[in-house]
Amino acid sequence: MWWRVVLAAAVLVGLAACGRTAPRSPGEPLRVVAGFYPLQYVAEQVGADRVRVTNLAAPGAEPHDLELSPRQTAAIADADVVAFIGGFQPALDEAVHEDAAGAAFDAAAAVPLRPATEGGGPDPHIWLDPARLGTVADALAARLSVPDPSGAAGYRTRASALRTKLAALDTAYRAGLRTCARREIIVSHGAFGYLAERYDLDQIAITGLSPEVEPTPRHLAQVAAAATAHDATTIFFETLTSPKVADAIASEVGARTAVLDPIEGLEPGSTGDYLSVMRSNLGALRTGLGCT
Repeated sequence: MWWRVVLAAAVLVGLAACGRTAPRSPGEPLRVVAGFYPLQYVAEQVGADRVRVTNLAAPGAEPHDLELSPRQTAAIADADVVAFIGGFQPALDEAVHEDAAGAAFDAAAAVPLRPATEGGGPDPHIWLDPARLGTVADALAARLSVPDPSGAAGYRTRASALRTKLAALDTAYRAGLRTCARREIIVSHGAFGYLAERYDLDQIAITGLSPEVEPTPRHLAQVAAAATAHDATTIFFETLTSPKVADAIASEVGARTAVLDPIEGLEPGSTGDYLSVMRSNLGALRTGLGCT
């Protein structure tokens, strides 16, 4: 039962808390550390004013390449909950293992990761499937209730409210992508496997799960050939990496480029959030795939 899971996790948290240097004061918000933006978003939506969330990935920075500062390492060690996706940010995995195992919330334990199709380990990009992100929200509500049992009902209520918003987003995607001229999305970075799986699309990626890995000339030729074969009119690139390769392929096959945001982080100064960026992505997909 749910209360048994919370009780067992509370024992682990109590054991891990013994070595912390900054005990939380009564009434102080939970100290939550999020590895990158989507988990920050979920933590803030579920926790509201009962949490204070620190995002380790700066706006505009590529979260795959996270390198922890001494201050961030200390924040992890003092956190009540550390939200991450195992395997996505190796530096954070190591820090949690060494300093915050009892505070860990690995979203990959709530939503098992799909195997990679391009190599490099399991695909961590679960947040691009709204239904999976709703499951993460429910699991995080239970996890936050361990160090803050008096807030449990509120966490569950807010997780349910977020799940309702995500269900509406899922409905919009299903309706918006139901009838399209093409179902192949050619993307600069293989981050959209979960989205493609949920909405019956076919992802063709210029690079694999890590955007830093340079594609080989042979692979670029294969992507260009696939774009031509499927009469692609759009090559999608993302906000946190250079569009040069996508531009080159688009020029070669006579297509245009457009942004499809993997929402690994918001751009500096952005006023949007997860839901608004996902809606923008839907609009870009509908245009690029010729949906009616």
